[in-house]
Amino acid sequence: MRAWCAAACAASVLWACSGGYSFTGGDVGAAKTLSIQRFDNNAPLVNPKLSQQFTETLQQVMVRQTPLSLVRNDGDLDFSGTITSYEVRSEAPGANDQVAQSRLSVTVRVTYVNHLDDSKNFEQSFSVYRNFPATSDLTSVEDALVDEIVQELAEKIFNRSLVNW
Repeated sequence: MRAWCAAACAASVLWACSGGYSFTGGDVGAAKTLSIQRFDNNAPLVNPKLSQQFTETLQQVMVRQTPLSLVRNDGDLDFSGTITSYEVRSEAPGANDQVAQSRLSVTVRVTYVNHLDDSKNFEQSFSVYRNFPATSDLTSVEDALVDEIVQELAEKIFNRSLVNW
């Protein structure tokens, strides 16, 4: 009986001290809900899957790393924005004036609104890129590169909005 009481007291203290922090370090304050609007792709070069993939990845990162409930609209914390750039360019010159590396980069413009604390609101662009051998055809490496880029973008947005890095 004594062990059970000690365990219950310890659990109560831990729960009371947890406040608005998640176990991954994100500070959600008093927020209970989260909404993430679809990020439309307004880049001159369009990857047709990118808008949905990015939006879903950002939702997954936020839900997995916070105690917040995802709602369609009007969350305590709200993310919206657009994909502003999706580009492939030659990056590093190689021997005999041949390009050795190409770079795929993605930029998203994010508007973050914390309806409970206006001081945390921001609008910011986030960019991530991956280099790949110029001898590789983009279509053969694009899916894997986009997966990595989208995941890193989502983590950067999480860190900026809730970890404040």
